Amino acid sequence: MRALLLAIAITMAPATIATAAPIDDAVAAYGRGDLVAARKGFARLSRQGHPVADYNLAVMHLRAEVPHADPREALRLMTRAAEAGFVTALYSLGQLHELGDAGLRVDLVEANRWYLRAAEAGSVEGQVAIATAHYLGRGAAKDAALAARWYRIAAQGGDVGAMYLYASMVEAGDGVTRDLKEARYWYAAAARNGDEAAPLKVKALDALLAPAAGS
Repeated sequence: MRALLLAIAITMAPATIATAAPIDDAVAAYGRGDLVAARKGFARLSRQGHPVADYNLAVMHLRAEVPHADPREALRLMTRAAEAGFVTALYSLGQLHELGDAGLRVDLVEANRWYLRAAEAGSVEGQVAIATAHYLGRGAAKDAALAARWYRIAAQGGDVGAMYLYASMVEAGDGVTRDLKEARYWYAAAARNGDEAAPLKVKALDALLAPAAGS
């Protein structure tokens, strides 16, 4: 459970003007450690059908921050938030199934079903997760082309690890057409964003590409 809870946080989401202030108030209460006020605020908004409140209340159940915390209730709330399209809940459900938390058994196939939905809804974390599943054949068909596709989308979304991984696949021609110039582009992007190994890859590719540039 600990690994999951490090990845799940009390979260804000786009809200209507009518609900933005109550959500703000509940999140602020949680932030200052007033769990009673936070729980009451999220529970009230959850009863009104707000996915972000469902999600946050689910997290509080998972963290045993409410009286009579119940993982089954957490799962119910998380699933309802996910089915309503709350992207963080889609990804978090994937984590629950992958880790076997909230009373679930480990189920990588089900985890990847939720990761894919998260990825398709724009979650960069979901995109990396489903790419990795396909790259390793972990709970999904081993498919380098699909892995490369999702790593590229995640890279375009700003994930530094995905930038490097996609660059390495393009450099090797793994699942995609080999293209050293494109590989250099993504290694350089990873380097600009703090990846420590990427600058060496940029230098190595510059050395390979230099003769072609001068010819």
